[in-house]
Amino acid sequence: MGEIILGMPGPWAEDCREKADHYTTKIGGLPDWPTPDLGIKDDLLRCSLCGRSLCLVAQVYAPISSPKLNLEERVIYVLGCPMPKCGSDPRSWRALRVQKCHSEMQLDGNGQVAKPLEEDPAPILRTNNYLEEDSSVTGSGREEDESDSDMDLQEFARALSEASSLASQSKKQSTSKHSGSTVKAMGTKPRVNDLSMPVVPCFYIYSQKEQSTGDKDAICASYSSLSIKEKQSTATDTEDEEKWEGETYEYDRALGADRTYLKFKKQLDAHPEQCFRYSYGGNPLLATTDLAECGTCKFCGSSRNYEMQLMPPLLYFLHEAAECSSTYSPEGWSWMTLIICTCSKSCCPSFCGDKRVSCCWGVAEEAIIIQDE
Repeated sequence: MGEIILGMPGPWAEDCREKADHYTTKIGGLPDWPTPDLGIKDDLLRCSLCGRSLCLVAQVYAPISSPKLNLEERVIYVLGCPMPKCGSDPRSWRALRVQKCHSEMQLDGNGQVAKPLEEDPAPILRTNNYLEEDSSVTGSGREEDESDSDMDLQEFARALSEASSLASQSKKQSTSKHSGSTVKAMGTKPRVNDLSMPVVPCFYIYSQKEQSTGDKDAICASYSSLSIKEKQSTATDTEDEEKWEGETYEYDRALGADRTYLKFKKQLDAHPEQCFRYSYGGNPLLATTDLAECGTCKFCGSSRNYEMQLMPPLLYFLHEAAECSSTYSPEGWSWMTLIICTCSKSCCPSFCGDKRVSCCWGVAEEAIIIQDE
């Protein structure tokens, strides 16, 4: 599989309603729509349970770059209801894919925009069996799939780094001249006066690549080898040895019963500040074995694949900041992870057809899967 990009916490916003742009990846605040006339339906911005306005939880600039698909203008918005009784229900969450298609998006042999339902599958590997320990795949097209996926993630990492750098530089320009003072954002940074939408505390995100699984497997093998040697050296007599082996057997069975959660915790402990994980077309890190279906794209009918997931540290940071501010506190959010699946072809939701140059922005609602504690 391709590399996994981690969204790590960067600087806090000086004002939770401060304006940025859609190239900015952040947690909380107000959504930075690429254009004011997106034509988003009102029900997409409201909770299906209580009818209140949803707040922005995550805004992720997520371009795609591969030989068959090139989308520079693409953003994922994750919205949630801050009301305590709604947060654990999937109907109180929204994942919106906002993108603008270009002439180089998907072309057929005649240089025309190909129709989504008639295209070959996207060059992103999609595995439905997320519970497999070994995700390796053999085949003639495997190398090409990995190459395309790596290009996607490299482009995504570059975009996140640039956005984080711009946000950080803007804050440095207004740093106080007094020694030991706290870095503050620019005082002239515009503020969005939209009071109709609730906000949670806002901070910016920088990207970091997760350690390769090969290195982790080597570490696990070392621990296993060490454990075997310890067992052999501590055996003193037959009775004690039998008793120890019995306890070990029961312990291993307990571990196997909850192996999915232990793997989740292990990956989380490796980077305890990770706010989200991104791997377009990859596999999610599951907290439980109970995984709902992603469904199909409402526009082109293609299957959805995994793109990203929100992680528990995000909740911790929001709770911590909300205690000292007038923003909403995510009291009802207690999930272990929130998984976002998007159209495997990232089809154009604006039905641009042959308007390859003048294609407008489009909005598509994607799937969200919640895994609770």
